[in-house]
Amino acid sequence: MVKKNKKIMAKNIKNKSKKKLVKLAYDKLYLSLEHASPDVPPETDGINLSLLSTSKKKNKTKSKRSKKGIFRKYNRFFAPHKKFLQKRIKKIKIKELFHIVSPHYVSSKGKFADYSRRIKETIKSWKGTAFIIRALQPWKYHRKFFATFIVILTIGGIFFYFYILKDLPNPAMLTTVHPPQSTIIRDRNGEILYRIYKNANRTWLTWEEIPSIVKKATLAIEDANFAGHYGIEPKAIIRAFIRNLGEKNTNLYQGGSTITQQLVKNRLVGSEKTYRRKMREIVLAVWTELLFTKKEILTMYLNEVGYGGPAYGIEAAAQTYFDKPAKDLTLAQAAFLAGLPAAPTTFSPFGSNPQLATDRQRQVLERMYKLKMINEEQYRKALEEKIVLAPQKIEIAAPHFVMYVKNQLVNQFGEGVIEEGGLDVTTTLDLAIQRKAEEIAKKNIDQIKNKYNIHNAAILVTNPANGEILAMVGSVDYFDIENKGHVNVVTSRRQPGSSIKPVNYAYAFDHGWTPNSTIEDAPVVYTAKGSNEVYAPKNYDGKYHGVVTLRSALANSYNIPAVKLLNSYGVKKMIETGQAMGIKSWYTPPQAGLSLTLGGAEVTMLDMARVYGTIANLGVKKELRPIKEIRDNDRNDITELFYKNNNSDVSGINVHAADNQQVISPIAAYWLTDILADNVARLPAFGPYAKLTIPNHKVAVKTGTSNEFRDNWTIGFTPDYLVAVWVGNNDGSYMNKNLVSGITGAAPIWNEVMTSLIADKPDREFPKPSGLIPIKICAVNGLLTCPNCPQEKIEYFTADKVPTKQCYFRPAKECEEIKSQLEGKSDEEKKGLLVGCY
Repeated sequence: MVKKNKKIMAKNIKNKSKKKLVKLAYDKLYLSLEHASPDVPPETDGINLSLLSTSKKKNKTKSKRSKKGIFRKYNRFFAPHKKFLQKRIKKIKIKELFHIVSPHYVSSKGKFADYSRRIKETIKSWKGTAFIIRALQPWKYHRKFFATFIVILTIGGIFFYFYILKDLPNPAMLTTVHPPQSTIIRDRNGEILYRIYKNANRTWLTWEEIPSIVKKATLAIEDANFAGHYGIEPKAIIRAFIRNLGEKNTNLYQGGSTITQQLVKNRLVGSEKTYRRKMREIVLAVWTELLFTKKEILTMYLNEVGYGGPAYGIEAAAQTYFDKPAKDLTLAQAAFLAGLPAAPTTFSPFGSNPQLATDRQRQVLERMYKLKMINEEQYRKALEEKIVLAPQKIEIAAPHFVMYVKNQLVNQFGEGVIEEGGLDVTTTLDLAIQRKAEEIAKKNIDQIKNKYNIHNAAILVTNPANGEILAMVGSVDYFDIENKGHVNVVTSRRQPGSSIKPVNYAYAFDHGWTPNSTIEDAPVVYTAKGSNEVYAPKNYDGKYHGVVTLRSALANSYNIPAVKLLNSYGVKKMIETGQAMGIKSWYTPPQAGLSLTLGGAEVTMLDMARVYGTIANLGVKKELRPIKEIRDNDRNDITELFYKNNNSDVSGINVHAADNQQVISPIAAYWLTDILADNVARLPAFGPYAKLTIPNHKVAVKTGTSNEFRDNWTIGFTPDYLVAVWVGNNDGSYMNKNLVSGITGAAPIWNEVMTSLIADKPDREFPKPSGLIPIKICAVNGLLTCPNCPQEKIEYFTADKVPTKQCYFRPAKECEEIKSQLEGKSDEEKKGLLVGCY
């Protein structure tokens, strides 16, 4: 039997090295078993047990029993350790075969002969070596498996051809320049606001004409291994693929792209966010590397890539941003430009967040330094150099709104589609309203900037019924570099001051409080748990007003009642209410404490427009809509594709409550509207101030000023329009706190904008929900009226909240007589005598 097994092994294992390895595997096992005992398991480390595994097939030659190989029970070495070895064999990988035996054993014939003699003695009881042959020649014993593998391979090849290779463009086309198709952004009436890349501004430079610092900066941030790969970086692609598997939205597809891949994407396959496009890009990148040299590829890239705006190529970018040729760029400027192509809209210094451009430039310089492309002195000098941008000379209307819309489009469709896809976008903006708002903002800021130290304003006009944005003035002058006019304050986070208080009262009105409920406006001190810090809120006027109704407290914007109200139910509830009403900036709960109700947590003007829009819509939240219609290059309507799953703003933060959802009760929303429109109730604090009223029109309005006088707000609405106004300084500097108030900064601008919208239109009443009962009450204390009540008003109650007690007041004449007798009386005596007097 041993001779027969040796013949089979010699016949089937033609590779002598493999034969030796198999024999030595037996040899090592023999030595291990020789020193084993029933109580001591054999040592199997370093032995390729997979070569010695048993066959499940029956012995077709001499026995019908299953072959047991080394596991035959009568083997005197193995029997006590059968289960142990079986478990070990299952864990061994076939690849260990080539690591079992050292070269010393393979070449040492003497030792091998000695081991061979001993192994022969052991394998006399082992029936056959066919399992060894199967391990080394699987195709003869697993034909079904290999046949299936070949079929799958064939089908995969056919699929790969038709899905990836068919109609694949030739990379030779890269030498032909094709101008991109313009994307047009219009207002709601078809007026063109902006043509994205109306004329792609390209100036072709040769390899020698492109500055070395531009090449280095680009390679450092985009493709540091450019010289060492063949068009693709497999590790980067795999990383991107794994990262994308975790993304719920395929629109967030990310790719590990080399410069060659980017060139192919921009010129040949487009920016569609699919795996098919990515695979075609990979194939073309390798093909491109075979057709062109590295110099040619990098030259084409630097002359073709978009740097934002109409600038295509490094020469156009240098002229656009710095008004100089590329050859004159400094290291700092070259690094600045090199950081733009990855996301020209996101990193644009004229976009909604210009700080990202500076951060990106520093990232490029840091990469260059780490890759030893520049020395420490160059690195430090470039960081210290101030980037001065050339004035932008582009034809654009409503620039802040256009850039806001562009960011939204890029988030949904990708940079490439927006830059070159030829979309026709009709927005919700009304250019006539926009121009009027811009005019009013500029005129008012020019009048007050020196007196109040206010150099900027922002305005947002929406239709509260459907959330459409009608006007957006992000700053007074988009092109004012000195005052950072490119910053869009509408999308920036600022402190809202008292304009946030309706969120606090909204929760209270939905949980047992009414406008007629009373609260004491008196000194109060709060101490944080586990801390010695105290918080003592103060009113804006520095006074205390005694027991007041919630109507009076909100209308006059008293701080202490608002803080007490919030303390009664907790900060967390107000945050949740604000999130539901549309404050996306609170998606990560702010750490503001009780000062939250006084504006202690930052919000955007978009947040505030959603909050006040929710109030105007009787508690139904409406998402803001900047776009009416989008048509693609073939005139197909793709508007729904934009709004599908687009529950995020420009910062990408998810909406807490879905669009058209009832987030506060209609009754709570109506009470808030009625209070904000109550000119009589706000008289004690604001007086008969005309800037918060519109003649012959009922408007709901609220003001707010941050406690350090950096932000001043006025927000108000009618059933048809919502206008939010902010004034302050983009650099965060203080306004003149001795002059600016809730009604002197933003209110005049708000009044003028709102008047321009509704002055020539008939007045419209705010809608009133069912379930409210009108009751005549005493405006002083909220009780039912009495014969001598000094001030009466109609208040709306739910049936369970109608007051049952009546007010009490003495006749005015009697009170006058008592007041004349108070001289020389103590305060306690005066208080007792004046009971019932108003």
